[in-house]
This record gives sequence, structure tokens and C-alpha cells, in this order.
Amino acid sequence: MNFPLPNLGPVMPEILMTAFALIILLIDLLIKRKEIVALVSIAGVALIALSLVGSSGATFGGMYIADGYSMFFKFIFFINVILSVLISMKYIIIEKVNYGEYYSLILFSTIGMMIMASAADLIVLYLGLELMALSTYVLAGFIRHEARSSEAALKYFLLGAFSSAFLLYGISIIYGLTGTTDISAIAAFISEKEGLSSNSALLLSVLMLTVAFGFKIAAAPFHMWAPDVYEGAPTSITAFMSVGPKAAGFAVLGRVFMIAFASVKLDWTTILAILSILTMGIGNIVALSQTNIKRMLAYSSIAHAGYALLGVISANNEGIASMMNYLMIYAFMNIGAFSVIIMLRSEGFRGENIHDYEGLAKHHPLAAALMLIFMFSLTGIPPTAGFIGKLYVFLAAINAGYTWLVVIAVIFSAISAFFYLRIVMFMYMRDPKMEVTLTKSPGTGIVIGITTVAVLFIGVFPSYLLNFAKEAIKGLF
Repeated sequence: MNFPLPNLGPVMPEILMTAFALIILLIDLLIKRKEIVALVSIAGVALIALSLVGSSGATFGGMYIADGYSMFFKFIFFINVILSVLISMKYIIIEKVNYGEYYSLILFSTIGMMIMASAADLIVLYLGLELMALSTYVLAGFIRHEARSSEAALKYFLLGAFSSAFLLYGISIIYGLTGTTDISAIAAFISEKEGLSSNSALLLSVLMLTVAFGFKIAAAPFHMWAPDVYEGAPTSITAFMSVGPKAAGFAVLGRVFMIAFASVKLDWTTILAILSILTMGIGNIVALSQTNIKRMLAYSSIAHAGYALLGVISANNEGIASMMNYLMIYAFMNIGAFSVIIMLRSEGFRGENIHDYEGLAKHHPLAAALMLIFMFSLTGIPPTAGFIGKLYVFLAAINAGYTWLVVIAVIFSAISAFFYLRIVMFMYMRDPKMEVTLTKSPGTGIVIGITTVAVLFIGVFPSYLLNFAKEAIKGLF
């Protein structure tokens, strides 16, 4: 009996990445210098990124799709991996957790994100989400000798299992109503079945999926895990988590809600609008009182999820493209900020309290100037990329009729200036209480260089990235 082989072209980047992650595990057994493992990981990921260009189409009976939309997010994941590995090389030596499996776990987590971005079926989406989450749980607790790291991993695992239950419950209701888990088939069934788009059970399933995706993007009120996990996890992994899983969460949120629930648009846009207000409000207001910079950036990350949600709420091509544009920009400015934090980490000194930045400009003017650029960008001050990111999601929301929501977003964005610019004020207007020694490394230097150039280039020439995002979603919705 002959079985036809599926078309492996669309899934080839994931196959290569899986094989490569396993090879990294073997290389780790043979090489004592883990910096070489890190460099091999970066080279491999860069080569696999080239295979994204040639992978397109659907496979496995249409359950898996490689299109422009998924490719855009996969580029974010790959950039995130490369930058996170570079800032990890010196950092995990200082933290005394210089193990090769660290890099394999990052790769396995990225494979999960790639599957999520390409999932055209809810079961495939779930498999990708679990692969991403299980690897990230371990990475959050990678500093095993520190109680706060173990606590972060445990909290992340428990709340992650909680969100998975909501996701499966939502999927089971959808399957019960439509008889399928295929995203396009769900959309067709809902539009053809009279009265189903206003069915209360369908609305319940939308709520269940909103809870599950809300957890992954750290949207309020499902954000409770983020501050503790961001603080307890290794700083390099905090940077990795703040970009990759969040972008993967938005990838599935956009595809599922824009395609499967297209005919119940009013219901889910209303739910997401409420979620966005809560997310921006809690993220920005609670960040005001934070004294630990990792916790402050955790709440900042929550607030930025609220801004990005404006693009999804717009529920049109312009909105989705602005959301994708925003996430790419967020990757550069957030990893840049974490890179400076990592530079302050040395033997016996964490550099995580915001008072540690007092007078930084006096002894380390370049580091202070770079942090200033990233803080300005996170605030949304021109001519940085952060301004462009916010501008386009705000314009998309206004064009979709959500001017009132943009007014609220602008107010919260103005509030955020206090805690971002407080860091700048500490660096430039306070005298240093101690002399901070920076831990410099080639990897961190390269990341800071790349992220700084990206933040300024996109801020001055925004059309290249936005046009890339617009091209990526042509014909999708």
C-alpha cells in the first residue's frame, strides 16, 4: 500500500530548525566552550532564515500554511533568537549557568512559535503553543540555584497550564458547534449557518480563546504572571520572552479572530477593546511605582500589548499591518533596553534597581545615551521607531472608527513618559552613589549596535518596514 508523502516545502524551515536544535544538543556534548555552541546556533538560525523565502503554500491537508503573514512573524522570531543568544553568551557565564542546552531550549521554543504562526488548524495551534511554552518554562527557571528563578518557572507553568485549559475548552466548544477545527472551515460554517454568529455558545468560545491568547500576550487581567516571571527569569530570557511569545500570541490572535470569527466581528472587537483599555491602564499605572527595572519593563510590556491590540481591533488590513509593524519595532527597542541592563550585571551586582542608574551618564556616557534612545523609543518620542509604531496603530484605529479608544491610548502613553523618562533623569540629573562597572562583551555590543541603528533607521525611514508588513498580508483576510 502506497501512502502519498505530504508536501514538505511549506514546513521545511521548521524541519531544519528541529534537526538543528537536536544537533546543538549533540554538539554540546562534544564541545566544552559553550560560546562556540552559541555561535553555531546563531549561524544555523541565520542560514535557516534563508529557507523562509522559498517556503510557501499549504500542507498536511491545509492544516499548516506558509504565507507572507507567517513569514513576517518568523522573521521576528529569528531576529529575537539571534539577538537573545548574543546577549546571553557572557551573561549566563556570570550567572554560572553556562550550559549548552540553554541554546537548544531557545531553539525548541522558537519552533513552537513558528508552528503557531503557520497554524491553519486549532489543534496545530495548540501543539505549537505547548512546545513554545514548555521550553520557556524551563528557561525561566534556568538559574536553578536562585529561588526567585525557580519561583518564576513554577508560577509561569501553573498559569500557563491554566490558560491551556481555557484554550482547549474554547476549541472543544467550537468543534461541537461546527464539527471542525480548521480555521477557514470554521469561518465558512459560521457564515453559512443562520443564527450561529450570534449563538451564546460561540460567544463563550470566543471568550475562552481570548483568555488563552490574552495570557500569551500578557494582556490584563491575564497579566499576573508577567512581573514575577520577568523579574525571576534570567535577564536574557526575559528579553527573549518579552518579544517571541508575545509576537506568537499576536500571530494566532490575528489569524484566528480575523478569519475564523470574521462574521462575529462586533462581538470580539468589543471584547478586545475592553481588554486593550485594561491592558494599557494597568500596565502604565502600575509601572509608575516600580523600582526594579525588570518589573517596570514587565508592566511596560503589558502596556505595549494594549497598544498593539488597537491594530487587531481595527479588524482590517491596515490595522493588522500596523500591529505587525509595531511588534517588529518593539523587538528592537525592548531587546536594546535589556542589553543595557545586562551590561550592568557583574559579579555580586545585579543592576536591576532603577537607583543603580543614578549618575550613569557621568561614568559611562555612551551606555547612558543608548539607554536614553531606547527609553525615548519605548515612550514614543520622535524620531525613534517607537513613535512610528504608535502612530500607525493609532491611525489604523482612527480610520476604523475607534477615535475614542485612541484618545484613551494617547493619555496612557503620556502617563508612561513618567516612568521611562525617570530612568533618563536618574542617569543625567542625579549624582552617582557608587561607580558602576559595565560588563562589556562583543555579543552585547553587536546587539546594542543593531538595535540602536534599527530604532533610529525605522524612526526616520518608516515606509520600508510598513510596506513589508502590508505586502505580507496581501490576500490573507
